[in-house]
Amino acid sequence: MIEGRVIRLEPLLDEHLPELYAAIGAPEVFAGGWGGGPAGHQASEADFVEFARGYFAWGRNNVYAVRLTSGPDAAALVGTSTLGDFDEANEHAHIGWTAYAPQVWATAVNPEAKLLMLGEAFDHGFGRVKLQADALNDRSRAAILKLGAQFEGIVRRDRLRADGTWRDTAVYSILIDEWPAVRAGLEARLAAFGDETPSLRN
Repeated sequence: MIEGRVIRLEPLLDEHLPELYAAIGAPEVFAGGWGGGPAGHQASEADFVEFARGYFAWGRNNVYAVRLTSGPDAAALVGTSTLGDFDEANEHAHIGWTAYAPQVWATAVNPEAKLLMLGEAFDHGFGRVKLQADALNDRSRAAILKLGAQFEGIVRRDRLRADGTWRDTAVYSILIDEWPAVRAGLEARLAAFGDETPSLRN
């Protein structure tokens, strides 16, 4: 478990999946490319649970539940993100598979989640952390750039979407030498929120 000011990251467990569906089961979450894109949206909790059991690389990645730690909805599960694709020989890791309840978009949740996960990666000896998004997902790509990540390029025909089309993937990274500046930027963003606490009631 990794705890910050407004969220904590804890291992996502099978028993959490109904709660995760309540948070991110909305069509607009899948519309951004998560879960294979719009066609990957699951219309029921049961369908989502079955889908999620196969979607996450439970055994080889650090799959996190993102929970609020303060405010009126403290302890509520508001999303998920993963630190994974570990390549220890080359000091590479990947932060991705990220989705949040729409109510906490543009709040302190994502900057703090990235601050905690990047810190976890770099503190454990990784030298490069990759972040990526569907090349068509302008919102996610802007959010990655706002973190301070550097754009590396487009991987063409990279993975199959749920609707059977192929996606191009925009790839970004943060290197260990860049981490102090990125960390300072994320800390400044979090400070700008002041005492504001994210809520599912927005």
